[in-house]
Amino acid sequence: MNTLHRRQFLRQLGVSAATLPFLSGLPSLTGAPLPQKRQRVIIMFSPNGTLPDEFWPDAGDALNFKSILQPLEPFKDRTMVLNGICNKIHGDGDNHMRGMSCLLTASELLPGNIRGGGGNPAGWAGNISIDQEIKTYLQSRKETRTRFGSLEFGVAVPDRADPWTRMSYAGANQPVAPIDDPYQMFGKLYGRMKDRDSLVSILDDVRDDLKRVSAKLSARDKALLEQHVTLVRNLEQELKSKDGDAKLQHPMPELDPSVELVNDNTPQISRMQINLLVNALANDMTRVATLQYMRSVGQAQMRWLGIEEGHHSLSHEPDSNMDAHAKLQKINTWFCGEVAYLAKRLSETPEPTGEGSMLDHTLIVWTNELGKGNTHTLDNIPCVIIGGGAGFKMGRSLKFDKSAHNRLWLTIAHAMGHEIQTFGKADLCEGGVLNLA
Repeated sequence: MNTLHRRQFLRQLGVSAATLPFLSGLPSLTGAPLPQKRQRVIIMFSPNGTLPDEFWPDAGDALNFKSILQPLEPFKDRTMVLNGICNKIHGDGDNHMRGMSCLLTASELLPGNIRGGGGNPAGWAGNISIDQEIKTYLQSRKETRTRFGSLEFGVAVPDRADPWTRMSYAGANQPVAPIDDPYQMFGKLYGRMKDRDSLVSILDDVRDDLKRVSAKLSARDKALLEQHVTLVRNLEQELKSKDGDAKLQHPMPELDPSVELVNDNTPQISRMQINLLVNALANDMTRVATLQYMRSVGQAQMRWLGIEEGHHSLSHEPDSNMDAHAKLQKINTWFCGEVAYLAKRLSETPEPTGEGSMLDHTLIVWTNELGKGNTHTLDNIPCVIIGGGAGFKMGRSLKFDKSAHNRLWLTIAHAMGHEIQTFGKADLCEGGVLNLA
């Protein structure tokens, strides 16, 4: 039973509000043994295109980074750059809208009344995003099921909801909001694990609810209820064990309580979010995550880089504006530095199974909604893959002939064991997975 149906079912029976969020996370707390091999994927987004002359390496097996990718130099042998990946999704909405909300969904936007800078007005994306598609697959299998299924991290994402701010979708017309407050994310990840007494109290509520509603159910619903009873019993057994409330393989990270969610603190917030992300992966709370920096058409002022102008405005400047060019180079290099920090944290964290580092079993995919900001092109969108475990031949730059990004997501899905034949618009999947071996 999926989470939505379970919540509706319990609400209809008058179950307490405290019980609902607790039950929604129980399947991953059954104490099942962890599989020997874990493969993970993190999709990182940064906005407003890149500078092609400072970004794209020359194609070939000798990977030579230009200025923007220099922070990845320590991971050159575990990095692959894919040029020629194109978002070929047409339809309503401007390129920023389709670049963002069609980036991970690979299908058209639904009809709507949200108007951008050009094209017809549009609505939300009309397809599940690849991160949620992979999550659904992994959660359907006992051996790959995790507590959260997926986690959506944000950094400096504005407090608004529209096609420019959302890239993850649980399905058509179902945007998934990233959490850009590290304290809120910390509470989501570890809140119930910090207080054993509270957990016992919630269990008592669950037990009372189950007893109260059991007499009202049909035989079919009683069988359904028994599944919840089993989950509660399993968790009670964990609590009775001598280490039942100390299941984390890696201790909870400490967050600086003085960091406020303001623009100038973005570097600190970014590192806090990355540390939380790595810790969640290390504890196998999820194997799928997104890390979204800002939004499409975002006007972040990166004063920590000595830049006062808004990012989006700078990205619209002509190529001849060398001052804007230098500032965009700084901005995109900073984003790359955050990718490199994520790779570093994974590389220095041992794989729980003892097989190398976590980076050896994690794919980081760094991408963007546009190929170039001042042209709004959806061709040659930046795509950098770092990590391992998927059988890809790393340490090189590949040049494709305008390959639809649907095929990229097919390739990532296959790397995660989900061998779907199409994703998003089926006609754009011709050729199947990319040959990255």
